[in-house]
Amino acid sequence: MRPAADRDAWLAALGLVRWERRQAAVDGAPAGAAEAVTAPGPAPAVAEPLDPGHLDWPALRACVADCTRCELHRGRTRTVFGVGSETADWLIVGEAPGAEEDRRGEPFVGRAGQLLNAMLAAIGLSRESVFIANVLKCRPPNNRDPSAEEAAACRPYLERQIELLRPRLILAVGRVAAQHLLETTTPLGRLRGQVHRHPRGDVPVVVTYHPAYLLRSPADKARAWEDLLLACRTAAGVAP
Repeated sequence: MRPAADRDAWLAALGLVRWERRQAAVDGAPAGAAEAVTAPGPAPAVAEPLDPGHLDWPALRACVADCTRCELHRGRTRTVFGVGSETADWLIVGEAPGAEEDRRGEPFVGRAGQLLNAMLAAIGLSRESVFIANVLKCRPPNNRDPSAEEAAACRPYLERQIELLRPRLILAVGRVAAQHLLETTTPLGRLRGQVHRHPRGDVPVVVTYHPAYLLRSPADKARAWEDLLLACRTAAGVAP
């Protein structure tokens, strides 16, 4: 047998290292005992988004606050769940939060919100007596229109709000809200002046202009007033 020094030299020349018995790391363990090797465990499961279909109001609100269903959650300040009475007969639906709504966590604030409040007051309603929500619960960058994917990700929340609320009427304000609610690409001008039905809730839907648009185009306020009167008749069960 070659001396240990020669054997080590040959092994080194071949790029090999002589194996040596490892000493026990713990006193009392048998010499040369193999170290325990822990096999890597399975990768942690990715949690599926919580189905809001059976949540009550507090649980739904908490679910929205923690939502990561789409990429909009990365840039939000707050989610905008909605405000108003949870037993309201009217549900007002807009498109998405703006910058101020994102900061405050409340829909329809600022000048557009003030005009919406005035529109409601003109027909004997208040902000506190209706429920106000949006198609999206997070603000899109630069106030752009919601994408189809974002609207689809947020749709279960609005649908659950409709189920919990069971409103007598949905007032869709603006083209984006109307088209997403009714699942159509029909222009707003052709959606106005008639009563639609929410595809899955069979709730009457009346379409009108967004308050922000009316601030830019005050000449259309008369048409918006006609829409509000149609909404009042519909909510009261009077055929248009």
